[in-house]
Amino acid sequence: MERSIARWFVPACLVLTISAAACGGAAADGTPSTASSTPTVAADRPASTAKLAIVSPTNGQVVHGTTMQLKVSLKDAKIVPATTTNIVPDEGHLHVILDDELVMMTADTTQLIGNLTPGQHLLKVEFVASDHFPFDPRVIAAVAFEVKA
Repeated sequence: MERSIARWFVPACLVLTISAAACGGAAADGTPSTASSTPTVAADRPASTAKLAIVSPTNGQVVHGTTMQLKVSLKDAKIVPATTTNIVPDEGHLHVILDDELVMMTADTTQLIGNLTPGQHLLKVEFVASDHFPFDPRVIAAVAFEVKA
């Protein structure tokens, strides 16, 4: 489990750091503005009212080819751009994790996932806060599927 978290956590932090640096600036005296500060992970994360489910693929489904359509259902929450550290329990975006690798961050509930290789795969989708960190408890859904050429 810790390894799984580390595999998406590091890329997410990198994206957040790069985004913060790109959006931030400096004061007249050259000191960084507070807008460019990377947020720290608070010990207490907010809970979310969101309900998340993976509609497609289904658990155990056999996918033919190298591309599949991901479709998720998100209820009691709203997807917003991942450009703020203003955390609202029913607002965030989706992280798509394939075989413990973060493959995309998205604001869409339908996505194409490509470059699939033959074999068994585990797909997870997590609704995360606008700062890219998970809610507590986590809002996550997972399915296992198989790809055949």
